[in-house]
Amino acid sequence: QLQLVESGGGLVQPGGSLRLSCAASGFTPDVYAIGWFRQAPGKEREGVSCISSRGGITNYADSVKGRFTISRDNAKNTVYLQMNSLKPEDTAVYYCASGWVCYDRAADFRSWGQGTQVTVSS
Repeated sequence: QLQLVESGGGLVQPGGSLRLSCAASGFTPDVYAIGWFRQAPGKEREGVSCISSRGGITNYADSVKGRFTISRDNAKNTVYLQMNSLKPEDTAVYYCASGWVCYDRAADFRSWGQGTQVTVSS
């Protein structure tokens, strides 16, 4: 089973940037699509972005389009989420998850990391 570990979260001022990393280990991680999700207090988990196994297909939630960029380095078994122009409403715990493809539903992703906190506040 694939193991995923997120890192890179922290406290940042509005308009700032962070880069999250999702390090994968286990059975051939480069055959999996990786999705980023987030969950704010009192809200449901929402999909943020997803990237296919070879990086050729990416998608983004409307709320982050133009601000976030997903990428992957399969040689390092790592997927990144570059977050720019951060807003207070981006505050959440961010999770990465693996799946055969970029599913529409979070429930279809098999393995999940423990999450990393992102707080956008002045």
